[in-house]
Amino acid sequence: MLTKDLLRVSRAGGGYQPQFADGGDEPLAARVLGTFQGHVGEERSALRESLTDLEREAEDFKLVRGLAHLVERDAEFAVEAAVDPESARRVAFAAAEDVGVVHGGERERALSLAAERFPGDVGVDDVEASLYADRESREVLQAVAARWTPESLVAQYNLSLAQTALFDATEMRVRSSDPRGLVSAVKRLGLLYEVVPLDDGGREVVLTGPDALFRHTRRYGTRFARVLRTVAASDDWRVEATVDDRGTERLLELGPADVSVPDADPVTEVDFDSGVEREFAARFQSLDLDWTLSREPDVLAAGDRLMVPDFAFDYDYGSERVYFEIVGFWTPEYVEKKLAQLDATDEVLLVAVDRDLGVGEDVAARDHRVVEYAGSVRVKDVVDALRDLEADLVAESAAALPDELAPEADAVTLEALAERRGVSEDAVEAVSFPEHEVVGRTLVRPAVLDAIDADLEAGLSRSEAEAVVAEHGVGDASAVFSRLGYRVEWDGLSGGTLREKAE
Repeated sequence: MLTKDLLRVSRAGGGYQPQFADGGDEPLAARVLGTFQGHVGEERSALRESLTDLEREAEDFKLVRGLAHLVERDAEFAVEAAVDPESARRVAFAAAEDVGVVHGGERERALSLAAERFPGDVGVDDVEASLYADRESREVLQAVAARWTPESLVAQYNLSLAQTALFDATEMRVRSSDPRGLVSAVKRLGLLYEVVPLDDGGREVVLTGPDALFRHTRRYGTRFARVLRTVAASDDWRVEATVDDRGTERLLELGPADVSVPDADPVTEVDFDSGVEREFAARFQSLDLDWTLSREPDVLAAGDRLMVPDFAFDYDYGSERVYFEIVGFWTPEYVEKKLAQLDATDEVLLVAVDRDLGVGEDVAARDHRVVEYAGSVRVKDVVDALRDLEADLVAESAAALPDELAPEADAVTLEALAERRGVSEDAVEAVSFPEHEVVGRTLVRPAVLDAIDADLEAGLSRSEAEAVVAEHGVGDASAVFSRLGYRVEWDGLSGGTLREKAE
């Protein structure tokens, strides 16, 4: 983005149109780049003097200054000094007190005394040159970012100019070939939005500006600007924005012909809308549950509007999907819109509601499952709600299984059998197995148990006994030992010995 003083816009016809650079400005961009490259190894002050000369020659000094701003922002500068500048000042000022500096000759004596107080071969000129070497104007240009070409610099300028024009936007209306990616970026930036279906079958995302909250803030305006990078990265898009131009509302229109994204990743790819969502997702994903969490999964119909839930939980053993929405504290108008969406959608959602909003009962009255929270969403409350639903799903999948199952394998784990059947382990456990015995979490034919029992004997080392069980295709050795009347007598870190339980 550019600073506001570098904004170039046309207000012709009541509009608010940025004055973009074009291919004809690439020679000027090349001169700006050449000025930087020609001053590598020189102080910033010399660079800026040359840029000022270039501004005087150009038709529009703001264009030169804007191009230079982008290059300088990416350039590498460093403090070059024989002595650390802070140390040089501290020692020099102390020496000046000792000498009692009044005139130039005494100043030279103070600098000479200061140089003597530094270890090594430090001269008077070194101390003097180092005194203020850390001022910005004295910093030395080390390198210019290699990514810049005249063409890419012009493209970045146009994007930055458009972003700056959006600083004072109060509303944005966006059509994009990637509405889901757009909504994801919008939510992660904490913007208020609505997704509106259009008559032509498309969708328009309406971003509400800060006036809909409390007051106009620059921080909120820069979020609009950051959204533009994501918008412009899609194949086909259109932006219409209402801009507060010093008290006058003006229309800003942008499209692919105006702005492109020059070889850079969108800066809007923030992980989550809020710390509440980030914390919840991290804690939920650390659990070993039969539900998979996905972020902003679908666009749901909500009357004449659309909504994008924050999360979805997909049941690992079926097609069940539970949408999850976290309703934080915004304005009363925002909460009313959210309630209207929940009322209009045909999907039943699990909704976490900030307790301070006092709308938990209103959400429940719309037949949605409600979890109230204060500060952060308790994962346990969400898991409990999913467990209630899971119990019904397990019962349904168990009812779809036959009363008896006879796997072909001599030994098979309940997990493997459940996976083959596409159901949970809990559902499989409700079935009987006439040809197998359940040993731990494994189904084993009695003949296999007899064969293992014949090969086992007290006194075998633990590793030898486990090898016997493994040879018969059973992995849960401990459960087999217990079933056949054995235990392992541990011998510290050296392992253990198989013993009969009666011993």
